[in-house]
Amino acid sequence: MTQPFVELDREAWAGLASEGDAAAPLPLTAEEFHALRSLGDEVDLDEVREIYLPLSRLLNLHVRATAQLHASTKTFLADLPDRTPYVIGIAGSVAVGKSTTARLLRLLLARWSDHPDVALVTTDGFLLPNAELERRGLLQRKGFPESYDRRALVQFLSDVKSGEPEVVAPVYSHLSYDIVPADHIVLRMPDIVLVEGLNVLQPARPRTDAASGLAVSDFFDFSIYVDAATADVRRWYVERFLRLRDTAFREPMSYFHRYAELDHDAAVAQATQLWDTINGPNLEQNIRPTRGRATLVLHKDAYHAVEWIRLRKL
Repeated sequence: MTQPFVELDREAWAGLASEGDAAAPLPLTAEEFHALRSLGDEVDLDEVREIYLPLSRLLNLHVRATAQLHASTKTFLADLPDRTPYVIGIAGSVAVGKSTTARLLRLLLARWSDHPDVALVTTDGFLLPNAELERRGLLQRKGFPESYDRRALVQFLSDVKSGEPEVVAPVYSHLSYDIVPADHIVLRMPDIVLVEGLNVLQPARPRTDAASGLAVSDFFDFSIYVDAATADVRRWYVERFLRLRDTAFREPMSYFHRYAELDHDAAVAQATQLWDTINGPNLEQNIRPTRGRATLVLHKDAYHAVEWIRLRKL
């Protein structure tokens, strides 16, 4: 049966890195690669060259085509404001590597002369403050759709796609595990905005008046879902927890400082409990069901390497 997508294995995808395009960007510099690795990202140069360079080329083609469509529409209407930022959504589970994908794409997309100004916004900044989550009894459901200020996120993206000259996004601290009230990110009409988060592909919630609401993904020009088997993501989550126990959790101001002194077995048990009660259910109930809404799916093997890519047909 014919499918509405094209699926390519790693080898076929890697061959698309620079076919017919002399302007394709160079791979990461040693300094950029070191900076990524210092953040704990599971990435190597082969992955950059074989997966992310072709992806940046595909996205560049889409951005160019959108610019051409804007020019044609402007001609048709005889007057049209300047085009708005191209918005790319990136979704996937905790610990699957979507933040790595977002950071890599920000670096690579900015190398193309068509769009050097690339902004990255995570939806963590749109989580409700811890005090509000606690008041609503949602602190143990942090990361679930209901834990976000969805109205503020939709308004933010609406402002971006409306061409507002300056748009502000809140900032989240992974140290304090909370919103930073005095901090924010300012976007001034970048060429591309990457929006990374667990639930960015969620459909609109039903409204009490039966009217159709807006979904975050309604503002996306392209979307990516980072995928892997649940057992692998669960293992990666536990491994990451153990790394953080020996690093970030040791900071006295860390929200999770209480976990820093756990021995190995106790830390594994704690991480497993957090996965089984919060992150695992969120993946199965809310995140993975949105995979089919993505323009492109990156599926990883047990070793964090992308093994196949699925691209929706136009």
